[in-house]
Amino acid sequence: MNKPVQPPASAYFITEEKEKSEARTLALLVDNEPGVLARVIGLFSGRGYNIESLTVSETEHDKHLSRITVVTRGAPHVIEQLKSQLDRIVPVHRVVDLTLLGRNGQLDSPIERELAIVKVACSGDERAEALRLADALRATIVDASVGHFVFEITGRVWEVDQFIGLMAPLGLVEVCRTGVAALSRGKDGM
Repeated sequence: MNKPVQPPASAYFITEEKEKSEARTLALLVDNEPGVLARVIGLFSGRGYNIESLTVSETEHDKHLSRITVVTRGAPHVIEQLKSQLDRIVPVHRVVDLTLLGRNGQLDSPIERELAIVKVACSGDERAEALRLADALRATIVDASVGHFVFEITGRVWEVDQFIGLMAPLGLVEVCRTGVAALSRGKDGM
């Protein structure tokens, strides 16, 4: 007797990807109006791709423009398709793949930073160690009491990850991260 074939969990994973998945940082200049973010994010979810980091803020108030920075991971040909589709959405003015700028002879990889606020509850030796590590990794104390610290750290994603990893055994309580903010190097803008 033949066993029934189980269908795939999602239609997005029916075809096997032959290209290696890679992380990409995309910057989009968009109109600052309701629904734009939902349309942009819908393209990613519609293709079954996760967004690893997302930041959005109005950057040019007089022109009503916002900048969306998205970090995603996928096969290069699919990322190229996403970029092409993003370029065709009416309120999107420009799409720049900051990751490729660094590879194509521009000055270097993009400047990427993230902000995290990290709450650590500790006492005794753990308290002293948390202060020592925060000082070594240039984290700032933004709140403190006898039983806890709240640190602010800004840096590259791996630096923020490292700080959080070091605080975990000392009494990590809570973490809030902004997501990646990124700019290309050099004198030119978007």
